[in-house]
Amino acid sequence: MKEIAKDLFQIPLLPRNGINAYIAEGFLIDAGIRSSGKKLLKAIDEYGRTKIKAHVLTHAHADHQGSSAFICDTLQIPLWCGEKDVAAMENGTVTAAYDNPNHPVTRFQERYWAGPKYPVTRGLKEGDTVGSFTVLETPGHSAGHIALWRERDGVLIAGDVVVNMNLLTTVAGLHEPPALFTDNIAQNRASIIKLAQLQPKIICVGHGAPLYEIDKLTTLANQFAVHSSNAPVASL
Repeated sequence: MKEIAKDLFQIPLLPRNGINAYIAEGFLIDAGIRSSGKKLLKAIDEYGRTKIKAHVLTHAHADHQGSSAFICDTLQIPLWCGEKDVAAMENGTVTAAYDNPNHPVTRFQERYWAGPKYPVTRGLKEGDTVGSFTVLETPGHSAGHIALWRERDGVLIAGDVVVNMNLLTTVAGLHEPPALFTDNIAQNRASIIKLAQLQPKIICVGHGAPLYEIDKLTTLANQFAVHSSNAPVASL
């Protein structure tokens, strides 16, 4: 477990930051795959089990909710996620919106990564708060994808709106998420532009190391802005 900013810790669940979870101000953000439970509990014990208030999903995909039921049952804490991902989490249909449900990777995730369905206590929407983080609706990768923004120090927990690695080679680099796992590419690109306009100082992602070179987000967003009605994002 690595401290990224004040009361914000990264939990790398696969080598080379392949899949990440976070603890932010006493909230567990995301929960990796089905086999991530023990590693999550080890980090949670290091932080302090009694300090964990709730479990929050950036989105209900197999590589983020895999251990959610295990963690919530073990710690007896509530589960929160974006309003439009509640049904997927509660029905267990976490790969149903993937571009190709019959793709070998989709079938692999469903069989080995996806966790069981679990009731959601709170559906999150734009402007809600998680500690001192503000919820931002960032649809596209999933219908109910959310990001968490702490304005006072410019920290952004971005989920999979962007990824900071090639998911096949693990080579570092900022990209949009793979089309295979993205519900609506155009919506996700609009979400990238929305987040870039915040001009965050630290970006924590679901896949890859935290990003400190924020100009990379601006450059990526502007690639998409020129093909849409959005104005270019101004650099700092």
